[in-house]
Amino acid sequence: MSVSRVLLRLALCAAALLPVTASAAEEYVYDAVHSSVSFKARHLDISWIHGRFNEVDGKFSIDRQDPAKSSFQLTIKADSVDTANAARDEHLRQPDYFDTKQFPTIEFRSTKVKAIEGGYEVTGDFTMHGTTRSITIQLMGGRQIESRGVRRVGFSTELRLKRSDYNFDKNAIGPIGDEAVVIIDCEGMSK
Repeated sequence: MSVSRVLLRLALCAAALLPVTASAAEEYVYDAVHSSVSFKARHLDISWIHGRFNEVDGKFSIDRQDPAKSSFQLTIKADSVDTANAARDEHLRQPDYFDTKQFPTIEFRSTKVKAIEGGYEVTGDFTMHGTTRSITIQLMGGRQIESRGVRRVGFSTELRLKRSDYNFDKNAIGPIGDEAVVIIDCEGMSK
């Protein structure tokens, strides 16, 4: 066999492997049935008010070979706030709190991802109440399984946000503490 035929075969084998490395990113969509975005905030500094957002959407891409190419996006419909008290929920939708008519969504878009032990450190733009700030979260998890022919992966994080950093009405901060603890448990399904 000639040298040129050997080189041609090697080139063909290498070309056959290229799509495998080029498509290393795994694409997922947010599974609302198996995920949640909840929060708690101090009330009069003596107890906690708990709540959640019932309408959340998102997607993420994980490149396990090159985590810097990964990305995470989450969109929350602010008017889906639910604290198990209809009157309070309606008040939270008003201009002195979430002002959901003017600011209908709360969003996170990653700008930088790096692998850490047990998950990823994700920096991104967090937008709430018309204000965008860069935040960094520890997104823990990432174990992948296949269930009923669908690839799934899960992550969780807990972060603390100050409402005053997002231009909430200063009078609204009084009885409800300025700082809220946000807990995100996310399961993604392969596209």
